[in-house]
Amino acid sequence: MVRQAPPAIPAPHPLLKDVPRETIERLEQFVALVQKWTQSINLISRGDREVIWPRHVLDSLRLLPLIPKQTVRGLDLGSGAGFPGLVLSLVSGIPFDLVEADQRKAAFLVEAQRITGAPVQVHCTRIENLSLPRVPLITARALAPLTRLLAYADLFLSPGGLALFAKGANADVEIAEARQHWRMQIARSIDPDYPDSTVLAITDLTHI
Repeated sequence: MVRQAPPAIPAPHPLLKDVPRETIERLEQFVALVQKWTQSINLISRGDREVIWPRHVLDSLRLLPLIPKQTVRGLDLGSGAGFPGLVLSLVSGIPFDLVEADQRKAAFLVEAQRITGAPVQVHCTRIENLSLPRVPLITARALAPLTRLLAYADLFLSPGGLALFAKGANADVEIAEARQHWRMQIARSIDPDYPDSTVLAITDLTHI
């Protein structure tokens, strides 16, 4: 059987131009691991395996420029295949707690940490059962409606902290619904390469 070549890294790309070659190699190891495990568990859709760099890796790295330089720790909710938390940790060096309730996906994250050396700690538990100190940064991607994400953030976000949530085409609807229950400051980051998605940077969160 002929082994299929891994998908090529989009090059040059602004999100990768300042990333050291050693880190790129670790990202390549991670991508190969995602592809391998996807053959047996549902980490990403089968159709995404050939577009894993733009659809998952680079989409995760869109959050990186929004993270304050002084950030000392992050919490990634519903980490799944490690997008965005493990990718952000690997490239930035910021330690992340990765929360994933699915045991098989959590096992993948543990193996990905072992292979790549990313500074992450994996927690195989439901978010509601998590016991961790508050953190200055919370991330999530394709996890839950914004109102529920804000309830999670309220549990774990430090005063003055930042929540970065990647959202799709229904972002406006979710924001309108969330504002019925929460006061917050929202800055939206839109990338022309991803016209159907936006990153919400949320601060000053208060329940009404």
